Amino acid sequence: MAPSAMDDDTPMQLPVHSKYSNKVNASVLHGPRDLRLEVRNIAEPSTGELQIAVKSTGICGSDVSYYKKFANGDLCACAPLSLGHESSGTVVAIGPQVSGFRIGDRVALEVGIPCGQCGICRKGRYNLCKKMRFRSSAKSVPHFQGTLQERINHPAVWCHKLPDHVSFEAAALLEPLSVAIHAVNRASPAPGSTALVLGAGTVGLLTAAMARQSGCTSVTITDVDAGRVDYAIKKGFATHGFVVPRPLHTSSSSSSIFTASSGSSTPLEPGAMTPASLFSSSVHDQLENAKGLAADMLSLTRLPLSLQSEDEDEGVDVTFECTGKEACMHTGLYATRPGGKVIMVGMGTPIQTLPISAAHLREVDILGIFRYANTYGTGIRLLSAQGHGGAGFTLPSLDDMVTHRFKGLGAAKHAFELASRTVDDDGNLVLKVVIEA
Repeated sequence: MAPSAMDDDTPMQLPVHSKYSNKVNASVLHGPRDLRLEVRNIAEPSTGELQIAVKSTGICGSDVSYYKKFANGDLCACAPLSLGHESSGTVVAIGPQVSGFRIGDRVALEVGIPCGQCGICRKGRYNLCKKMRFRSSAKSVPHFQGTLQERINHPAVWCHKLPDHVSFEAAALLEPLSVAIHAVNRASPAPGSTALVLGAGTVGLLTAAMARQSGCTSVTITDVDAGRVDYAIKKGFATHGFVVPRPLHTSSSSSSIFTASSGSSTPLEPGAMTPASLFSSSVHDQLENAKGLAADMLSLTRLPLSLQSEDEDEGVDVTFECTGKEACMHTGLYATRPGGKVIMVGMGTPIQTLPISAAHLREVDILGIFRYANTYGTGIRLLSAQGHGGAGFTLPSLDDMVTHRFKGLGAAKHAFELASRTVDDDGNLVLKVVIEA
């Protein structure tokens, strides 16, 4: 099910108790933007657990949502909650019946804890376990507290040992990298495929990189923030970039409608009864804008006229929608070729109005992903290979993705405020904000 520490050949060892006190500092959210530094009790690690001194924690978009609204989507916190789930640290105490670990081992934390017994867990898809407890999420009650604490006790089976040359910051980013690995695994693009990534945040960037890693020859990334798109191209996450205008514009290519019978576009005739005309004019306008944007994005990678085939369907093989926004889902459906796939990566608008015939009648598969499963081993191998040459695409540096660092839990509030922005006070790009021990 998971890369288990219990598979190690090291003999079972006696518990090693922590040399630290039974008190820890913790950053605790009590309501919207009500973040407090508190002292909590911590017990010795229980059977099968390690005590981890947390060294680095990245701030995720879901953390920012909880910070600003005390909720993430339709998950509302009902009690004080420590945030943080992108973390790494060192082993400082070892509980009973744990083998394969020593004091001082450097580890990345996989923070979702499934039951391990249900049918879905036995199939290896433990991310879908109904009894999953995920740190910093309000889904389970009592809430499973996050990693913005000095030390936590965590099951050893979900602690992944790190090579010495992998930094704590890069190890913390194994969590969003896992989302990207899982997304690309679900897409299963064939070598030479083309891909479109909507959204150039941390997960979008890493998804683009993993699409390239999987053999996609053309990966276009889009965002409303030009700085993020420029970063993606400069650092090699994607091959092409497209900056979405604010507000969404209507291009010359958006004066047409999608017709279900042919899968092509035809001019809009006044008074014609079309599926789009059954919606309100605002929805119709949104879909027209989406078609125009899709056409503009595809034009970046269109083959020269001399190489185009009349029989070739326009569109990418795989679209990764990493924003959770309805408008982006519209664009993704129109930008995907018949027989292609749209992977829903970003969590956002829970109820959306979609031009479903654009998928249905062209056999465009819509696949959802939820977090990840069985990905940390792959992520660690990818990080281990960085800087060692070899053939093919090399994952860009995760350390370079960290644009801002804050020292200590007392700086958490400032870190969250900055993480909710795209540029800092000096106009520098804000991509990944990390809180260090």
